[in-house]
Amino acid sequence: MGETQGTSGTPAPAAARLAAHVRALGRGPGRSRSLTREEAADAMAVMLAGEAAPEAVGALLMLMRYRGETPGEIAGFVSALRAAMPGWPGTRPALDWPCYAAGRSRGLPWFLLAARILAATGTPVLLHGPARRGAAPAAVPAALPAAGIPMAEDAPAASRHLARGGIAFLPLDAYAPAAQRLLDLRAVLGLRSAVNTALRMSNPAAAATSVQGVFHPPYRPLQQAAARLLGDPSTLVIKGGGGEFERHPSKAISLWGQRVGETWRGTTPVLLPETAQRLADGPSAGDPEALARLWAGEEEDDFATAVVTGTLALALLALGRVSAPDTADHMAEGLWARRHDLVPA
Repeated sequence: MGETQGTSGTPAPAAARLAAHVRALGRGPGRSRSLTREEAADAMAVMLAGEAAPEAVGALLMLMRYRGETPGEIAGFVSALRAAMPGWPGTRPALDWPCYAAGRSRGLPWFLLAARILAATGTPVLLHGPARRGAAPAAVPAALPAAGIPMAEDAPAASRHLARGGIAFLPLDAYAPAAQRLLDLRAVLGLRSAVNTALRMSNPAAAATSVQGVFHPPYRPLQQAAARLLGDPSTLVIKGGGGEFERHPSKAISLWGQRVGETWRGTTPVLLPETAQRLADGPSAGDPEALARLWAGEEEDDFATAVVTGTLALALLALGRVSAPDTADHMAEGLWARRHDLVPA
């Protein structure tokens, strides 16, 4: 894994290995450089093992942020994350759906209903992210009950949920507690780090397809390129609502995909007339039960419905069910109309 060697030829202690990586990143103008993929993987392995001083971990993560992460660094981080995770037990999902946005600039997670419909069509979906116990009503974990999606206590339980109902949310601390501790450093450092990006790409159950949302547009080509380096079969990255994989129906969305080693680009059509409404707006903002009412047909909300069907269409594109965005939109609208035939209300 590209470990730093000691003078005797044996691997250097963990603290020295991480210090070498910090030194490479921070030597100064004209001398500093990005980490190689192997160095990034070694750095992540050291951090996950808890063998490094917190000061060194913070220095490495903030230097990477300052310089700007490279595809190789993200691929190295992801490789080490995957290597540290236990093997996936039992039923494997067809679609990996990470949920790592902070939620401060978004509304209700309507995209959960899109994931539920996919599961009802026979496409097992694994959602994963921080549990955020006690989080705001708009956070994903708080909305899971209203969306009809179970939260699993661990990976075996998630696999059982996938076998029974085709969908589950797996909290990060239930399958990768060391990674959760690294993610929690955001509260200490005051900024997100490459850990957040790597977790979006971690795909703990090795699903064949992954969808990813980002908040900052430059991360779209970064994650697309990292997925290609990793050899991931199929990935679709968008600038989504608040950083989640969620489509704004009144905007054209740029698509950054990777499939079988080849990258591709696309753009979605606008579903609704241009509006000043944001994903965080609407009469039901902050009320997770609105997801249950929309699903049951007890509440009419054209904007929220378009968020659901538009996001579902992008997931269908990522899965290769259709090849054209307008065809995907038509299929998604049909599935939404028949949702109560797919899953008991």
